[in-house]
Amino acid sequence: MRVVERYSHLNGEEYLLVHRPKLWQNVLDVIESVDAEACRDKLSLEKTRAGRMLYSPKSMNKAFAAGFRAQGWQPRRHRFFVTSDVRVLKQVYSLDADAQRDAILEAGLQPIHSYNETDFVKDRVAVEVQFGKYAFVAHDLFVKHMAFFVSDLIDVGIEVLPMKELEAHMSSGVPYFERDLLNIIRQGRGVPAVPLVLIGVAP
Repeated sequence: MRVVERYSHLNGEEYLLVHRPKLWQNVLDVIESVDAEACRDKLSLEKTRAGRMLYSPKSMNKAFAAGFRAQGWQPRRHRFFVTSDVRVLKQVYSLDADAQRDAILEAGLQPIHSYNETDFVKDRVAVEVQFGKYAFVAHDLFVKHMAFFVSDLIDVGIEVLPMKELEAHMSSGVPYFERDLLNIIRQGRGVPAVPLVLIGVAP
């Protein structure tokens, strides 16, 4: 797999080049190690692509997972509690999960357990590899990376997406770099308020 395009949001790539250059190179090396053609193993049953062999999101995810885990990257889950009262949520958000639960109970409200989980984390950098449905990218960018950043668990988030040239040979509904690049830049410079790097990949 090759890196075709990169977009640095809030100096995400610049931060990596200065503060985590080996880690950044590690990410690029893992991407290059993925054999895209070995992942072209999904026979399409869709009317518009019937009979074509497509790149399989499941196979590509497995290949990326093997590459990242071999380099010491691990999934990371961040637990927290929520409730229906905005005032209480603002007061407890910066606390750890157990303290959040206790404070919500003390306020006479029901604590609801929740969590965010990211694909790979290493040395305060998170990587999400997204070959699923296009709606998941917004969740990654505006929820997962943001939650890990404001909870002081990461300094930068990286989102790996197929380029349109790859998406055209996948099942319908898959995201692609060019569209999600627009989704970020039309929000304005400061949104989402977390340093990010979007990476567009293709065979």
